[in-house]
Order: sequence, then C-alpha cells, then structure tokens
Amino acid sequence: MFSILRPALLALAVMVPAAHPALAHHGWSWAEPEQSRLEGVIEEISMAPPHPSLWVRAADGTVWFVELGNPGRTTRSGFGPDTAAIGDAITVIGNRDRDRAEAHIKAVRIVIDGRNYDMYPERIRSD
Repeated sequence: MFSILRPALLALAVMVPAAHPALAHHGWSWAEPEQSRLEGVIEEISMAPPHPSLWVRAADGTVWFVELGNPGRTTRSGFGPDTAAIGDAITVIGNRDRDRAEAHIKAVRIVIDGRNYDMYPERIRSD
C-alpha cells in the first residue's frame, strides 16, 4: 500500500511549496498595509490575465510594475485596452511590496487625465 501512495505523497510534497508564492501573491500579505502614491509615465500596458498590469517610469527613472485588479475589477473600474497609451502620465495609489528592493505596487486607484479608475474602491483610504 505504501508503494502506491509514495508517488502521490512525493508529488504533493513538491506541489504545495511551489504553490505558496502564487497563493501569497493573490492576497495582500505581500504588500505594505500603508498606501503609497506613485507618479510617472506609462511605458508598457498588458491586459492579460491573471491581472492586467502597467509598467510606469517614475521621475527618478525607476520602472515600477503596477498590478491592477483582476480582469473583472479592472473592467468595472472603467479601465480598458484603449483607456491609456504609452507615454500617458499616471498617478497610482496602492500598496507597495513589503520588499523595498522590488518596484512593485498593487493599485487600488489609478488616475489618468484627471479621471479615477478605482480597482479596489473598498480599500481606498482618504488619509
């Protein structure tokens, strides 16, 4: 019986740790609890799942990976494939990666040309 279970247990032992980063990524535990503000210029746009994303160059030259909401949230916010273009100025309000070496922020709101696109309206802080 043990010989039958052994391959299954081995596969499980490999898959569970490999899944951990993906599970952590889909929550908010990887991000700082405080919200940050990022201003810059859009360099790249991806509407591909699992999360539409932007790459934004800040004034200091750092290129930030900006994770938007899942495709449904992003669409409900009003942001679509033709909303922004490379070179557009953008303000991002969101939670940055706890690892300060990573230029990664999860957007709760983005502002383009004076219009708010609220990815996670329930998470926006007014302070």
